[in-house]
Amino acid sequence: MAARTLSTWRAPQDAADAVGPSLYAGPLFADAVAADLGLGLLEADEDWLARLPFELAGRDVRFTTLAEARALRRPAFVKPPNDKSFPARVYPDGSGLPGPDAVDDDAPVLVSDIVAFAVEYRLFLLDGEVVTGSRYATRGGLDVAPLDGDPAAREVREFAGRLFASGVPELPGAIVVDVGRTGDGWAVVEANAAWASGHYACDADAALDVVLRAAAPLAGFGPRDRRFLRPEVSVVR
Repeated sequence: MAARTLSTWRAPQDAADAVGPSLYAGPLFADAVAADLGLGLLEADEDWLARLPFELAGRDVRFTTLAEARALRRPAFVKPPNDKSFPARVYPDGSGLPGPDAVDDDAPVLVSDIVAFAVEYRLFLLDGEVVTGSRYATRGGLDVAPLDGDPAAREVREFAGRLFASGVPELPGAIVVDVGRTGDGWAVVEANAAWASGHYACDADAALDVVLRAAAPLAGFGPRDRRFLRPEVSVVR
């Protein structure tokens, strides 16, 4: 396997002609080059977190538009579901959100109650199984260590298994999910595209297996995962 760093917003022809290409990049760059490379990109449904049962989300999460979120008159955690079009953080109210000159009114957002996570973990999942994981934060501060050997590893894996129970909104076959422990128990932090997620102290080879499934030649995706493909967009380069 050969790896290459792309330095422009276009995929060079030899990369486009490669057999079985994949991609590890941020969403904007991925949008710019995925079509040139013939790639499909898996990601969770934008409203996945909002559709989770309360016992898995651990707080109320609403899927709405940025225009509606600007009307908030209370503190809330607001984030784009699958992109980085504006900072994901606690906003005192909707007036601090980007205006229509920066981000379109109809941009989807997740509006969440504010919750404090005592500890947070990143999990790389393949067909519903945790293939590798890492602690990445304790009480909001960076704290990186492999999941294997962590005192909470068994609880983390058991909680992750509940995300694939009957009746729980589906995830693509290759995905990253962050989970954490609050004062009330375990909860999902968010889902992330594997092709755009840092691996912290995860096993790099195992994380790569997930990335290779999540960003792969379009023709290779089966019917189940096709519904999770990131929509192709036009990028001005």
